[in-house]
Amino acid sequence: MALSRRALLSTAAALGAGLLPARAAEKLKVSVFSKHLRFLEGEPLAAFTTGLGFDGIDLTVRKGGHVEPDRVRQDLPKLVAILRRKSLDVSMLTTDIADADSPFVEEILSTMAELGIRHYRWNGFRYEANTPIARQLDRLKPRVAKLAALNARHKVTAMYHTHSGTGLVGASFWDLRILLDGLDPDAVGVNYDVGHATVEGGLGGWINSFNILLPHLRGVAVKDFLWAKNAAGRWQPEWTPLVKGMVQLQQFFKMLAATSFAGPLQVHFEYPLGGAEHGNATITISQDEVAAAMKRDLQQVRTYMRGV
Repeated sequence: MALSRRALLSTAAALGAGLLPARAAEKLKVSVFSKHLRFLEGEPLAAFTTGLGFDGIDLTVRKGGHVEPDRVRQDLPKLVAILRRKSLDVSMLTTDIADADSPFVEEILSTMAELGIRHYRWNGFRYEANTPIARQLDRLKPRVAKLAALNARHKVTAMYHTHSGTGLVGASFWDLRILLDGLDPDAVGVNYDVGHATVEGGLGGWINSFNILLPHLRGVAVKDFLWAKNAAGRWQPEWTPLVKGMVQLQQFFKMLAATSFAGPLQVHFEYPLGGAEHGNATITISQDEVAAAMKRDLQQVRTYMRGV
């Protein structure tokens, strides 16, 4: 059947905009956030991650992480070699880097670049009380621009993680657009956390935040939650396994599939898992229980990816 002129023009426009067919989402590699596997090191970490069925790992290179920042030159290449022998993709690093003057920033960026790791999660900013937000954003812009220049030199991308909460730069999303405006998204971009985005904009706000940050989208984090009252009777987010919460993940993955996003995609496990949710080095439940929970969430992610 011949395509109409309108259909042909629409297809050409989509290709010109770099959009992918919906099924392209199936090809995304899915990584586990290594914070939740802090109870494992080296070969056991690699074997456990492979056994879960993940394609890769988002590796913590920060204080208390799998690699300490002051040991990055010595320890990161060794750990990456172990993980890659298990055919795991080290898709990104999660770091404490806030700007170009952060401790060990040169060592981290040069080492990851040498290892062919192109993305890292960059630590967030907080607003000062009693100072106009617009003035604070103006002060932050030069710091972000300086970090962008450093990343460009090393050919790596910093991804600002979108948390939710009071006083956090990026929780409102539009402020990130202001900070990143005019800068190369392949130098400084966004790691869009759909769980935190839903906390901040439960009905349509998370859709707007996704769209406004889309030009800067370089990473995606997946988690789920429900609103619940704490012991003091105050409402707060309570993280849950996927599908148990209120995040519209099926809709989100359809939106993601309509873009040129190619990863990294990470799954986070913030709900009770014997301390693994907090990144504890010792857990109070068995590794089998942790593995079962993580496999369930990974399977759900793959179901969403196939269903777009």
